[in-house]
Amino acid sequence: MLTWNDVRRFAEEGNPAPDRTLQRSDEEWAELLTPEQFQVTRKAGTERAFSNEMCSRFEPGAYSCVCCDTLLFDGDTKFESGTGWPSFTQPARENAIAYHSDNSVGRSRIETTCNTCGAHLGHVFPDGPPPGGLRYCMNAAALRKC
Repeated sequence: MLTWNDVRRFAEEGNPAPDRTLQRSDEEWAELLTPEQFQVTRKAGTERAFSNEMCSRFEPGAYSCVCCDTLLFDGDTKFESGTGWPSFTQPARENAIAYHSDNSVGRSRIETTCNTCGAHLGHVFPDGPPPGGLRYCMNAAALRKC
C-alpha cells in the first residue's frame, strides 16, 4: 500500500519503471481522442467539477487510461470525496502512475500521469481515507471504465 511518503519520494527521486511505454505525436493523439480527452490528457487540462457521471457511479470493475488502456485503478478503491471528480485510494499497481511536483497554481501539489503514455490524470493529495490516507483526484475524461 502506497503512502504519502512514497508518493512524495517518487515525485522527488523518480518513479518506478513502467511495464511498457507508448509515445505518439500530438497529431496522432488528437485523431484518437475526443477534444475534451485530448485537452485533459495531453495538455494537462482539468474538466469542470461534477461534469461527468463517472463521479457518482460506484460499481465493480476497473479504470484504465483512456489513451493507452493501462489499468490504473480498481473500482474497489473508488470513494465519494465530495470534490466533483472521481477519487481513488490506491493505484492498481505501484508502477501504473507516475508522480511529478506541480507548483503551477501557486501551491505545491503532486500531479499524476499515466506511467505508460504520460497522459495527465489529475493530482494526488494526503487527505484520503485510512488506511493509506491518499486521495487520487482524477479527471473522468482521462479514464475508461472497464
